[in-house]
Amino acid sequence: MSDTDTTASTNSGANGANSAAAQLGLQKIFLKDASFEAPNSPAIFSGEWAPVMTLNLATRHRDMGNDLIEVVLEITVEAKQADTVAFLVEVQQAGLFLMRGMSDEQVAQVLGSYCPAQLYPYAREVVADLTGKGGFPQVHLKPVNFEALIEEARRREAAGEGAPADAPAV
Repeated sequence: MSDTDTTASTNSGANGANSAAAQLGLQKIFLKDASFEAPNSPAIFSGEWAPVMTLNLATRHRDMGNDLIEVVLEITVEAKQADTVAFLVEVQQAGLFLMRGMSDEQVAQVLGSYCPAQLYPYAREVVADLTGKGGFPQVHLKPVNFEALIEEARRREAAGEGAPADAPAV
């Protein structure tokens, strides 16, 4: 994807007059941080490869001013053989998003679902590359429905189970 503006806007108003238009635009995608650890290599390569993997997702954001918000999708993948860590991958995939003329509720929805969904394919690629370059079979993460994660987090929060609606974890 290019770094060009992909702003979408909606105009509404009586008799065709434009009112304040809501705008959402992806300005830039970038890798903020990535790490790969294989603390038990090369010994971990002997024997049958049957790891247990855990995946954690989180998002965070910060206002950069001028209607720009940095959104960071954090992915952690850990693979273990029995009780031995095979590898640990941590990726922070980030993007700058233009958000103008949106209600607080709309911004929360966009930050929780739309923005991470735009960043996730890039983070998946980094995870696959790092695991392959580490000598392991590439890890191809399954697609994630961030909208469903937000709804589940809201349901848990309403039920008093504690998951914050703006930072879902898988």
